[in-house]
Amino acid sequence: MRLTRGEHLASRLNYLALGFIALLALLPFLHIVAQSFSSHQAITSGRVTLWPVDFSFEAYVKVLREQAFLNAFKVSLLRTVIGTLLNVVITCMLAYPLSKAYIKGRSAIMFLIVFTMLFNGGMIPTFLVVKATGLLNSFWVYIIPGAVSAFNVIIMKNFFQGVPPELEESAKIDGSSNIGTLIRIVVPLSMPVIATITLFHAVGHWNAFFDTVLYVTDRNLFPLQVYLRELIMFNQSNISNNNGYSANIDSTLLALESLKAAALIASTVPILIVYPFLQKHFVKGIMLGSVKG
Repeated sequence: MRLTRGEHLASRLNYLALGFIALLALLPFLHIVAQSFSSHQAITSGRVTLWPVDFSFEAYVKVLREQAFLNAFKVSLLRTVIGTLLNVVITCMLAYPLSKAYIKGRSAIMFLIVFTMLFNGGMIPTFLVVKATGLLNSFWVYIIPGAVSAFNVIIMKNFFQGVPPELEESAKIDGSSNIGTLIRIVVPLSMPVIATITLFHAVGHWNAFFDTVLYVTDRNLFPLQVYLRELIMFNQSNISNNNGYSANIDSTLLALESLKAAALIASTVPILIVYPFLQKHFVKGIMLGSVKG
């Protein structure tokens, strides 16, 4: 279908507008990148904008040698990998039977799942439940309380309903069990929505910090976002008088803006690396999982 001259002009203007908006969104990130490769004196004197001044890798070297940063990075990485894997597996196992009309009681279960999207117990009852189950100051407090997302279950359930039932029937004729059908037939056909759910959970785990504030006081379990929060928000006197709520941050990290910028960039890179591999499935997975049912 050929576009008219007016449609060509509108398309170009649309691309220009979107490019301008994307550039505005990138400017703060580019500024932080420039700071991370610049000297402290250049940053404090206001000479750094979008290009490094007194280019150096020293900030990254110091950050990557800081034990508190490495420990926080390890906690965040383990939380993201283990948590995302468990989230996706449980979501698949819950959404698949709910997508079958012959399952008795699925309407009541769906009602309870949707109910949790509208109402929850609140902060204090949730804290009491976490405390009663012995999860305080435990790595699993990052994984178990948020193991199931009602929104993601609904998206995956709707996607599963679109899988041709003939494929599952042929698998059962060949002797496949329900679990075998899910693993061999349904999951390979559902990679777009699984990639989308994986990205949702991975970004959520990587950026999470509030559950640490509520449930964790052990410094060895502090994730990267809590480390960055302390690094940016607290000065050295606040950290030394913080009743133990602090990662053991070196004083030089608090003094130098370039080191703060380097820590921010180092914490962002892992998600930037993962996203391109999932992006091609992202839009397709959301659209297919949200318009059925």
